[in-house]
This record gives sequence, structure tokens and C-alpha cells, in this order.
Amino acid sequence: MADGQRFDDEVLITLLRRLTVESDRFAEMFAEVHGVHRTDMNALAVIMDAAKAGTPLSPTALAAALNLSNSATTSLLDRLERAGHVERIRSARDRRKIELRMRDQARELGIAFFAPLRQELLAAWRDLPDDHRAVIGRFLTTTIDATVTARGRFVEP
Repeated sequence: MADGQRFDDEVLITLLRRLTVESDRFAEMFAEVHGVHRTDMNALAVIMDAAKAGTPLSPTALAAALNLSNSATTSLLDRLERAGHVERIRSARDRRKIELRMRDQARELGIAFFAPLRQELLAAWRDLPDDHRAVIGRFLTTTIDATVTARGRFVEP
């Protein structure tokens, strides 16, 4: 896109769609190379984000985040556990509860694979001034919130 171009709603929608497609293609490469289901990758991302936030994540919370049934979540966690990516541990706060923890192997694998994308993104953003970053941050936050709201209103045919 050229400097000075007007970014009207349709241009933003098109750019967002292109970003989504390219992100999906990149994630599919990871899944293919490592023999991981896309849902497994999404689960690892949710578990990692919860860990970064310092929020314990239960299998039930993971199921809700991924919109999966309890049985599908159990199968998913069994796969991830067998592959050495996650472990189910007893909560230190309440021993009756189970929490999910990403193992170092999964974290290192994700870092190694996504490092080239991270490097390219950081290089692309390097010269953006703080006020532009603030606008982008607000745009992304409101776009995520709008997507979550729309998903909540979706009615299956």
C-alpha cells in the first residue's frame, strides 16, 4: 500500500482478511512440519497465553476457550501429553483441581519455529513511532473484541 492511501473500511477489511490468511498459512506450515493438529496448536497458544498472564488454566477453561466438548478436550490433552507438549498437574491452591502446564519442549519448539516470523515482524515495526504503535494497539484490541462479540452472536444454521 502506498503512502497517503486512504484506509477506508473496505481496505482495512481486505488487509485484515489477507493477514488472517497469511497467518493461517504460516501456522499450517508449523502443524504440517511437526505433525500437530491445528486445534492442538490453538490449545498450546491458549495455554502459553495463560502462563504468560500468570493465570492457571484448567481443562474446563481450555475447553471453553476452544469451544470444545469435555471429551474432545480430553482427547486433545491426551495427544499433547503423549507428544510431551503439556502436562496436567494438581493445583497448588486446590489439590482437587487440575492445571495445564506447557512443557519446555513445546515452548522451545514454538520459539524455534516462530522466531523467523517474530524477527520479520519486529523488523517491519522497528521504525514505527510510539503514537503509531498506540493506534495499532487500539485497532488490534478493538478488532479482537469485535471478533469475539461477532463469534458470540453466531447462530449455526
